[in-house]
Amino acid sequence: MQFHIVLVAPARPENVGAAARAMKTMGFSSLRIVDSEAHLQPAARWVAHGAGDILDAVQTFPSLQQALADVDFTVATTARSRARFHYYCTPQQLTGQLLERQQWVQQAALVFGREDSGLTNEELELADLLTGVPMIADYPSLNLGQAVMVYCYQLAQLMQIGPPREPAADAGQLKALRQRTDRLLNTLEVSDDQKLRDWLHQRLGVLQQRDLVMLHTLLHDIEKKLMK
Repeated sequence: MQFHIVLVAPARPENVGAAARAMKTMGFSSLRIVDSEAHLQPAARWVAHGAGDILDAVQTFPSLQQALADVDFTVATTARSRARFHYYCTPQQLTGQLLERQQWVQQAALVFGREDSGLTNEELELADLLTGVPMIADYPSLNLGQAVMVYCYQLAQLMQIGPPREPAADAGQLKALRQRTDRLLNTLEVSDDQKLRDWLHQRLGVLQQRDLVMLHTLLHDIEKKLMK
């Protein structure tokens, strides 16, 4: 699995440098930045302290959608109080989710939002799964560099697993399943039920590969029945 850290519109170069240093320490190397050139400022390199190669290799994109164009599975960080979707996992739970996908997802990304406002609802909708760090209620935020460090530390074991021994499953199964469920909602004339759509969007994101296969089979049978 190729794993990307994505920073959306970071404002402070020091935060980008701290993120790069955290990545380097824990074995991550791919950093993508959306709508910002903070990584080009000297302060980013000062704080990176030995992680200059990560800053040199940064890939930049004008929008989050473009940054995720080649990604099969996207996880977005958010605070529970701002999340539009009800389901998300802790960093510890996220490790299990990604370890299961190690064998069948080629490209994965973990997205961090803006220092002051996080990710918009539209950006959160691009994610397959949401995650957040549980914190004391009256102090509900982490510095961007700290947040990247928490996740890189927790997910470091992903970088220590060798290549899959069995042929990888189709990484497009999740995307195809989302499309099939959208078509089914349209057919059933319930596509305007936003609560149902949001629930499906998040629940599909936590399914294991074998569950995706079974659900594809079930939807196939439903589609055949509806066509009669």
